[in-house]
Amino acid sequence: MQREYNGISIRSAKKEDALQLCSWWNDGAVMAHAGFPDGVGTTVSEVEAQLIRESDETGRTHIICFEDAAIGEMNYRDLGDGTCEIGIKICDAAYQNRGLGKIILSLFIDGLFNERGYEKIVLDTNANNARAQHVYERLGFQKVRTNVNAWEDARGVMQTSIDYALTRRDFISFLR
Repeated sequence: MQREYNGISIRSAKKEDALQLCSWWNDGAVMAHAGFPDGVGTTVSEVEAQLIRESDETGRTHIICFEDAAIGEMNYRDLGDGTCEIGIKICDAAYQNRGLGKIILSLFIDGLFNERGYEKIVLDTNANNARAQHVYERLGFQKVRTNVNAWEDARGVMQTSIDYALTRRDFISFLR
């Protein structure tokens, strides 16, 4: 999927993006909000292999650019029955807290509903990530459940997650 809006672009990740993705995913400062304070410990070759396996039908990683600079990544994964799961990270801290998240997500969600044909989008977020929860709820996502102590991070700390769901009918777009 290729989407553009007001200096923001979202494009499918290519094998050549593996080094950047690996750098972000292994950076504890980038990944702490998702419960990985030490990063995920992946390699460039593992990321390359993942990108090669991806398809539009099963799910794909995307690169988020602002004014042609890569600032983050997002992905979707097909769950069947018209539903997909998404994830997003604005990895460059200089672009966080600037109101871009709701626009980037609006652009991506619009594409998933109108180009890919999904009827429902789900996601989960770390319970400590209040900023993300605020953005998701502004877009129309509804809390489905809280999963207390759902998983243990690399440091042995139990993490709680919150599941969200969004239907096409409830979607509040910030594209103007």
